[in-house]
Amino acid sequence: MSARMNERQKQIVNLLHSVGEVKITELKEMFPVTDMTLRRDLEKLEQHGMLKRTYGGAILSSKELALPVRSTVNMPGKERVGQIAVSLVNPGESIFIDSGSTTLQIARALPDRVPITVVTNAIHVAAELSEKQIPTVVIGGVLLETTNGMGGTVATESISRMAFDKAFLGTTGLSRLHGFSNANMLEAEIKRVAISRASESYIVMDHTKFDHSALFSFAKLDEVRAVITDQQPSEEWEAAFQEAEVEIRYS
Repeated sequence: MSARMNERQKQIVNLLHSVGEVKITELKEMFPVTDMTLRRDLEKLEQHGMLKRTYGGAILSSKELALPVRSTVNMPGKERVGQIAVSLVNPGESIFIDSGSTTLQIARALPDRVPITVVTNAIHVAAELSEKQIPTVVIGGVLLETTNGMGGTVATESISRMAFDKAFLGTTGLSRLHGFSNANMLEAEIKRVAISRASESYIVMDHTKFDHSALFSFAKLDEVRAVITDQQPSEEWEAAFQEAEVEIRYS
């Protein structure tokens, strides 16, 4: 089944990532379509694992969305995050970029032939860097369908033998209780090992990831250098960053 969404369905997914729950009555006020059309939208999105239907609406699914689907969500925000991340990269550095729709924007924002070395476990990131003629080391392992990234023992052991100036990692969510988390166990382990091998670790995430968590935690807030996001966080989160002595960068 195709995961292609129309513009209305994309807006519904964006809304879910912002508020976590939607009601048919609320969606009727946003879109000039019938109840039946909206129910069909929610049914299609549930079939793709993007939400779980409830009585009268839907809630955000905890399942990790496939990369092509996530790549359609909040693209302007993710592009801004990618540009901020690239501004932190210096010539001659070795950096790690993991798999995900936000980390992909880092690869896309890097200038052609920039004199750095990139290590990645992500096929889509490696393909982008190849087009730009940027020296790239691709980690092997088990291919994870939802992210087009490599995971498993081979991948983690390879990363554990390397040292990075900076690591740029995505996350499924950030909560005060669980820190940074991911829906996939193998992805979470990749992130955990990469953080341990990097002089500085940066989490790249759009604003929809705040106050969300997934099954597998991979780092506490104070275990990273900075969080890069697309909007100014709430006062409560800014206070949490200050307490943890973690930078927050946004545009």
